[in-house]
Amino acid sequence: MAETADTAADQRAPDTTTPAHWLARIHVTLKPVVLDPQGDAVLDGLHQLGFTGVAAVRVGKYLEVTLASTSQADAETAVRQMCERLLANPVIERYTFDVTPSR
Repeated sequence: MAETADTAADQRAPDTTTPAHWLARIHVTLKPVVLDPQGDAVLDGLHQLGFTGVAAVRVGKYLEVTLASTSQADAETAVRQMCERLLANPVIERYTFDVTPSR
């Protein structure tokens, strides 16, 4: 039985050269040994508002970056480079991220 063009197309491997869109959720926080005056100010404010059970506050940054990449691994590599070169100061900050398909 001869294959139709539609059947042959269904059996092809997915196109890995077309970029997909990925969503990176990035958290940047101060390293534990770095003082956090902004966190201390928030802590004081919370205490003044009656939230006396709050023991400590650390302030950080949350970023969402949507990027095009041909694979999740390539997207993760790009996000790691973004963090190391611009988004986080490696001397005083650390970062974590996850990359998922963008909707």
